[in-house]
Amino acid sequence: MGADAPVAAVERTAIKKVSVRLVPFVALMFFVNYLDRTAVSFAEPNGMGSDLALTAAQFGFASGIFFLGYIVLEVPSNMALHRFGARRWLARIMVTWGIVSLLFTWVDSSGQLYTLRFLLGVAEAGFFPGAILFLSQWVPSRHRTKILGLFYLAQPLTTVLGAPLAGWLIGHHGLFGLEGWRVMFLFVSIPAILLGVIAWFYLIDKPADATWLTPEERDWLTDELAAENARKTGHQDKHAKGDLRAAFASGRVWVLALVYFGFVYGLYALAFFLPTIINGFQDQYDTTFSVMDKAWITAIPYLPAAVVLFFWTRHATRHGTRTWHVAGPAVVGGLSIPLALYMGSPAATVAVITVTACAIFAALPVFWSVPSRFLTGAAAAAGIALINTAGNIAGFAASYVTGWLKDWTGAYYVPLYLVGFFMLLSAVLMIWLSARNRTADPASGTEQEPMEALR
Repeated sequence: MGADAPVAAVERTAIKKVSVRLVPFVALMFFVNYLDRTAVSFAEPNGMGSDLALTAAQFGFASGIFFLGYIVLEVPSNMALHRFGARRWLARIMVTWGIVSLLFTWVDSSGQLYTLRFLLGVAEAGFFPGAILFLSQWVPSRHRTKILGLFYLAQPLTTVLGAPLAGWLIGHHGLFGLEGWRVMFLFVSIPAILLGVIAWFYLIDKPADATWLTPEERDWLTDELAAENARKTGHQDKHAKGDLRAAFASGRVWVLALVYFGFVYGLYALAFFLPTIINGFQDQYDTTFSVMDKAWITAIPYLPAAVVLFFWTRHATRHGTRTWHVAGPAVVGGLSIPLALYMGSPAATVAVITVTACAIFAALPVFWSVPSRFLTGAAAAAGIALINTAGNIAGFAASYVTGWLKDWTGAYYVPLYLVGFFMLLSAVLMIWLSARNRTADPASGTEQEPMEALR
């Protein structure tokens, strides 16, 4: 026991330093990334939609075409990150997307909007799966749910902080002779460029090069991660081996991609259309909101979601990740979102949407701890990118289909029922995958689901 105590102390301090030194910075990058990606949702109901004469379907297409650009280069981008290192590649991505995002300030037609949204997707391609891969390469699997949970806090907090920030910037109509929504695009783009430059000097590719770790901490992380990768590569499961074909041949990767599709469909249906739905409360309930009122209402669901995410990932870390940590929230989200259609007031509607947001954000970081449990090396880079590609397809589908169905039916009933269907499908697939593939985690000796490849 005496010999184990120093090891435990080194483990605690090493994980704490990674949590403090790397996770907040990468989370800040994600914060800016998600704000730039969803800024169009704040702009549309606050002048951009009328200035560019956009229908709901056109706005949905403009929102969604981003994901087509992302899909084109996502897997190649993550493979480049694996080859050249996260420091250079993530920094390059940030500077590129910041420049493209800045150009939205001067967009003056739907065609230009489509083009820039597509190019923004191309510029951002690989950032999210690259960040997931990067953080996964710094901590052993038993700590990943916690680390990814801290990282994922940036996404709901982007709306908690970003919606009021966007409303405040939109309120500066006339600054530099620009409409308010153009002012917003101008000022949310600059941080991406600055962070990209800082990332080039701040990030470190692997623990062995981290001078802010003690030699004992560097050795422990390096040895622990090497041993974990050796277990994956040496396992009889061919899908654990670190080659590119392994990811594309893994049935489990494809099923996890479908699970992720359902979550992201719900995530972006809310992200892109919640501000528009809230704007519609004014006619539906005969009330009036200022720009800042709408911004604060948009932020309401995401603060509880951040709190639930934090404690949910803590529970999964402490007690071991189980299928219900992912499938349970999927069921709650799938059943709650259609209920929002039948609420009789803005407060009740937002309350139900808050439940949906909590469900989505509780599940996502736990979900992302799964792929790196059985993939390593190039297979991990390709597998994570492949799963995220399914999410980007969902992002496009949720954006375009929601707008198209709204125009076709005249209401959000059918679009939100579809969100519920896809989230329930994610729950069913996760449960099926778990029932088919139960095993014990070799690192902890506890059951971690799903762990074995599909046969």
